[in-house]
Amino acid sequence: MVKSMSKSGDVARRKDRRAERPAPQGADGILDVTVVLLEAGYLSTAIAPIEIFHSAGTVWNWLHGKLQQSRFRVHIASIDGHDIKALCDLGVSPHCSIHDIKKADIIILPASGWDVMDRIAQHTALLPWLKKWHARGAYIAGVCTGVGFLAEAGLLDGKQATTHWGVADILRARYPKVRWRTDQFVTEDGQLFCSGGVYAAIDISLYMVEKFCGHEVALQVAKSLLLSMPRSRQSGYSVVPLSRPHSDEQVKEAENYLQQHFDSDISIETVADRVGMSPRNFIRRFKAATGRLPGAYIQTLRVSAAKELLEDGVASIQAVSSKIGYEDIAFFRNLFKRHTGMTPAEYRTHFAQMTFERGALVGGRLDA
Repeated sequence: MVKSMSKSGDVARRKDRRAERPAPQGADGILDVTVVLLEAGYLSTAIAPIEIFHSAGTVWNWLHGKLQQSRFRVHIASIDGHDIKALCDLGVSPHCSIHDIKKADIIILPASGWDVMDRIAQHTALLPWLKKWHARGAYIAGVCTGVGFLAEAGLLDGKQATTHWGVADILRARYPKVRWRTDQFVTEDGQLFCSGGVYAAIDISLYMVEKFCGHEVALQVAKSLLLSMPRSRQSGYSVVPLSRPHSDEQVKEAENYLQQHFDSDISIETVADRVGMSPRNFIRRFKAATGRLPGAYIQTLRVSAAKELLEDGVASIQAVSSKIGYEDIAFFRNLFKRHTGMTPAEYRTHFAQMTFERGALVGGRLDA
């Protein structure tokens, strides 16, 4: 009998664990973020992460008269500690040199400019520093052409990555071991994050806030700064990757297939055959690599997709249920509440995307 992974009787109908990655914890519970400044780079791709990470736990709380609780401590570093001149001769002063950094939970590499290989050649001192912190367990994100530094350091070999479409062919030819996914705005593979364009610096920063602080905190940052929540793709619709880091290439292939077809009625046999495994071995390998059964993984993808649709203010709960692959709206409601603690209607009311009209700021505060 074919085992479906989408109906109420599937093998993985159980309570799912949170999708957000457990954050490394400092002594004070605050994560240390280092934003690297690059000579002649796009300053906005450094400023946006600085302001977004600084805002997590602070701006929303301040607007609502609550105690501010910083989630991140932001350090701004240049390679040698000297001032840099960004694109258009914009000058900016760092806090320190990259070599002065004593603790780095997260590192952000901004866009370096379009002559990406020349910029890498001018900043070679950055490469061993990145390797060192990656070996120490830091999460590293490259923005737009900044992804080239991760590739040059060899950190992206065998991993999924994206970059701006304008330099994709250059990087693809230079780094053939990287699994380039340039259709995506944001990729995550292990502890390495990449984003696909200059203003995707906003997307990847909010994406990482959500990973480390949870969905609600990310939404609070987005609403307080009048930003949209992260896009995942440069074309089409997708949801963010949800598995923990692993090195099982066949399971990664299965994950990619499930992420592309999460709204279809997919059987375990179909996916197992696609990656060259027996169904029994596939289930075992998938659980060992990702921490969840295939059916639970599909459910988590669908709930994540439903969240995005509800945040966009889609009118009909039935429409959301059908769009993510559930015709049984009662089952969808129960599943959604089990994952989020709220019904779909309650979630939409609480988190529907805020309009940017003047009325939203009446009285000096944002509507929750």
